[in-house]
Amino acid sequence: MQRLAFLFGIITLSMGAASSYLVAVLITDYLERQTVRAVTHTVLEAGVPWASVRADGLTVSVSGPAPDEAARFNLLNLVGTVVNSNRIVDNLTVVDALALEPPRFSLELLRNGDGISLIGLIPEKTGRTHILDMIDEINHDTKVTDMLETADHVIPDGWDAALEFGLVSLQNLPRSKISITDSAVTITAITDSPEEKKRIETDLARAKPDGVLLVMQISSPRPVITPFSLRVIMDQDGTRFDSCSADNDESRRRIIAAASAAGLTGKALCAIGLGVPTPRWAEAVELAIGSLAELRGGSLTFSDADITLVARADTPQSIFDRVAHNLEVALPDVFSLHAVLPPKPLIEGAESEVEVPEFTATRSPEGLVQLRGRMRDARTQVAARNYAKSLFGSENVDDSTRIDSALPDGWPTRVLASLEALGELHNGSILIQPDTVEIRGVADVPEATSEVTRIMSVRLGEASDYRIFVKYEAALDRRVIPPTAQECVDRINAILSEQQIAFAPSSTKIEEDSLMVVEKIAEAMTDCSEVPMEIGGHTDSQGRESLNQTISQARAEAVLDNLLSLEILTTFLSAKGYGEKQPIADNDTAEGRKANRRIEFKLIEEPTEDAEQTVIVDAEDTTAEPEPSE
Repeated sequence: MQRLAFLFGIITLSMGAASSYLVAVLITDYLERQTVRAVTHTVLEAGVPWASVRADGLTVSVSGPAPDEAARFNLLNLVGTVVNSNRIVDNLTVVDALALEPPRFSLELLRNGDGISLIGLIPEKTGRTHILDMIDEINHDTKVTDMLETADHVIPDGWDAALEFGLVSLQNLPRSKISITDSAVTITAITDSPEEKKRIETDLARAKPDGVLLVMQISSPRPVITPFSLRVIMDQDGTRFDSCSADNDESRRRIIAAASAAGLTGKALCAIGLGVPTPRWAEAVELAIGSLAELRGGSLTFSDADITLVARADTPQSIFDRVAHNLEVALPDVFSLHAVLPPKPLIEGAESEVEVPEFTATRSPEGLVQLRGRMRDARTQVAARNYAKSLFGSENVDDSTRIDSALPDGWPTRVLASLEALGELHNGSILIQPDTVEIRGVADVPEATSEVTRIMSVRLGEASDYRIFVKYEAALDRRVIPPTAQECVDRINAILSEQQIAFAPSSTKIEEDSLMVVEKIAEAMTDCSEVPMEIGGHTDSQGRESLNQTISQARAEAVLDNLLSLEILTTFLSAKGYGEKQPIADNDTAEGRKANRRIEFKLIEEPTEDAEQTVIVDAEDTTAEPEPSE
């Protein structure tokens, strides 16, 4: 009997010692995290990204590469404002600013006609005099711009040979740039002809010293084409070039391919030269040739950035206007299109077909407005353009309308009224014809349809024929309202409904798989950082109440620390452990205990009857042991 009593006492003492040890470990872990959090917060606010903080008991270790001694001293003083200086362990390193590599010597010779510029860093023992004397031998009248720097270091192997070769090469290259290092000479130059290019490349390759890498980028100039022109004819005889210009081989290939798709047969010549008005020349030519093919005939002329598209006289007006409009929209900004539809020849005794003139305006979702079609006179054209710029912004309006004095009365009024209506839409279009006006688009406010109807009724009169096809999309609603505290909570709810937060067994460390959940919560809080919330920790009822209280507090603090590490403002957040005091399920079942082991985000509001909205985060534990509680 006495042995049993003795054995029972031993077991009781052992369990008490184990529990005390666990409590001590949790308290120490809690104090260390509190210290690291406070110091890290201070360091981040001071804008010191290169420092890291770690706690070991009561000591705080600060490490990282300080840019200089002053930065190291300032950081230690900053940490000393949070913890006592005798608790700080200095593991900082100072970048050695004096440990510099030897300088890399280089020289650039820039020659253009009679002027030579010297730029670079050369050894002091080489000296400017030697270089200037060699340049003087090239041409006594050469104007030299000296921007050299010198350094008193050992002359590297290969420097003298490379320098001598570069200076000698300069003599036969009046338009060149020569870059010299101890291991390589790079020559970029322009010659007068392909033959001279080949001769100079051969001479340089033969004169190159051993051990020096020679890189040559020598070109012969292409002819300057002024103006940069192209002309395509498509008629009963087929498709052909009257002239063709391209800025490189790829552009020529694209242009000939576009012409072949439009009916070109046989071999086509296209000169490659300088003077192209824009690098997007080939793109513009492809688009224009495609439009000519769509018109089924006519002529296309490029003169630099000016384009003239002449359709066949029998082309229907509606097709011509559509093709011309689409081409104007698609062309790069630098190009200007002049589209011409010649008058149809009248046959004696035949009735002439009447074409329907149109005016169109489109507004893109990005706010860009394009005006196309016909205007009655120059005054109306200027008035419509200025009115559009006042509605949509000067930089957003592109006006490519054309003058047509035969337009019916009331045309200017219809144009201005329709532009006003277009201003009520997020994006859309207007189409004006002599007998009708059509407005289509998407609105970002529900009242837009009514307002567009009112504008057209007042400006044109109720008897006018106008058609309105406007759709409201709530997702585009321009009236942005900041999220409420409830909406912030709902965001977190949506995230947590997909995945739970789990802690390591008998620990306050969040499992790796659950860190993603905390990151998603941090993203959801970007515009909710000033919503006051409490992060509450809860456990089940297994284990001692005091231990459960400690674990719940530590886990709530762990969530707060992770949000801080993700640079979330935690000024309005607090952490509180409730232990087993607030169960939400039955602790007598495994499922109920799992539900009770949780983290809650609670809104902190003025004390009213319905002042609290709770977000539950299940803090799932992976241990199956009943002691201690999780």
